[in-house]
Amino acid sequence: MVTTDFLKYVSLMYDKVRFPVQVVEQTGKIVYLNEAFKILWGYHLEELAEYSLFNDNVLKENNVIEKINDVLNGKSYTSVDYYEDSLLRSRDYAIPILRTNIFAIKDEDEPYIVMYHEDQTEMLLTEEEVKKARDASYESERLKNTFLNVLSHELRTPLNIILGYSSLIKENLSDKISAEDNIYLDNLHSGSERLFKSITQMLEFAQIEAGNYALNIETTDIINIIQNCLPEHQKHAKEKNLEVRTNFSHKKIFVDADIQCVENALNSLIGNAVKFTHQGYVEIDVNILKEKGLAICKVRDTGIGISTKYLDHLYQPFSQEDLNVGRNFEGNGLGLALAKRYIEKLGGSLLVDSIKGVGSTFTFTLPLNQSKAFSTVSDAEEVRASNKILMIDNSGETFELVKAFLKNSFELSNYNIREFKLELVQDSSYSHFVFDVDKNYWQQGIFICKDIKRHDPFKRPIIIISSEYIEDKIKEFYHAGATKFLVKPFGKSDLTKIINETINS
Repeated sequence: MVTTDFLKYVSLMYDKVRFPVQVVEQTGKIVYLNEAFKILWGYHLEELAEYSLFNDNVLKENNVIEKINDVLNGKSYTSVDYYEDSLLRSRDYAIPILRTNIFAIKDEDEPYIVMYHEDQTEMLLTEEEVKKARDASYESERLKNTFLNVLSHELRTPLNIILGYSSLIKENLSDKISAEDNIYLDNLHSGSERLFKSITQMLEFAQIEAGNYALNIETTDIINIIQNCLPEHQKHAKEKNLEVRTNFSHKKIFVDADIQCVENALNSLIGNAVKFTHQGYVEIDVNILKEKGLAICKVRDTGIGISTKYLDHLYQPFSQEDLNVGRNFEGNGLGLALAKRYIEKLGGSLLVDSIKGVGSTFTFTLPLNQSKAFSTVSDAEEVRASNKILMIDNSGETFELVKAFLKNSFELSNYNIREFKLELVQDSSYSHFVFDVDKNYWQQGIFICKDIKRHDPFKRPIIIISSEYIEDKIKEFYHAGATKFLVKPFGKSDLTKIINETINS
């Protein structure tokens, strides 16, 4: 028999609880309901005088009666997910998602069952929405990466053909056609180069902002990187009667960095210095901060300078100081934004000091390699290399272009993937292996690169050419043993520069 003291006790415990609570005696009869139960179920205690849990067919179907008996027989606690009974089913509204906790209490040795119902509807629906949003985000990221991959391949491959052959036509026909036709060719080539640069910058910026730009950190000589970058900028500076100066504190300064990132940042900084300077000079100064373990590089110019008001917006993407600058100087406003992100990803910083009408100085730092740090040892003598290159190119298009670029320096032999055999690696007459990797043979190309690296007794350089630009994919070839990776489209100077680097390294 339920006592008045017991009812006062359970009322005191559960009346104000915000979850529905019911107390049931061992016969299955409900003896107590709190207010939250009355609101959710829509029943008062008097209306359930004839109701017994043990006669509820829904509870029997869902094996809830068994769990209640387990608690009555001594089990301390149990729970039921997605609880429902015939009372809830009789209502007109949707059944909420309930998690019911079941435990026993006693009064004068009489056992009672307490059923504590947690409404999880809102939480589970929120989790489902979060899951849908997360899945949609993953799918969006996958589609974006697929789009970038396809876009890169479909743009870079034809641009490679356009840039390559237009440069050859310029080189071979410049003295055989009229001045007007030469202008047409110059415009074709410069327009293609500008398009390629803009596309590359936008794709790389998208990768960095998405957090998908992977680094390939290695120990490298920053002086060597600068010297490799300078020839193209010196050519443009000469056209404007500008002097390009260098001031290096040491013959070699070794940093831990991604070579491609450093080259891209340097090309942006030096290129801007030349572009925005009408007279005077551009100077590249490299020193070390030994106590802080940093290499410090300054790119100084006597150009148009930057106004104080604009300095805060300098590194924003697609940003230029004013409309007049946009009209007078070509560019998409991504160069400095990318340079800053490249340097910061490498653990350095990029700062600017500028006076309008006087000039600008961009200063960036990179971490020194702790074991090599810096060297004053002069460069070793260049080793005389063979002038034969073994090339793997399935279509033959890149082979013909490379052959045309290197016709005065190297003899090329071409094989497709099926023709290539490891016996060829034993031939000591080749100085380089050049491999044009089509995206359809990417994994096969990785295996071939590993085989060449493993079986080459002379440890010769392996140069990979591809339209792929995603850093993670490029990194696969570096892990497989590639020495250099050349992304399409490329010009004669890009190819010869890489070959010279591999000879000098």
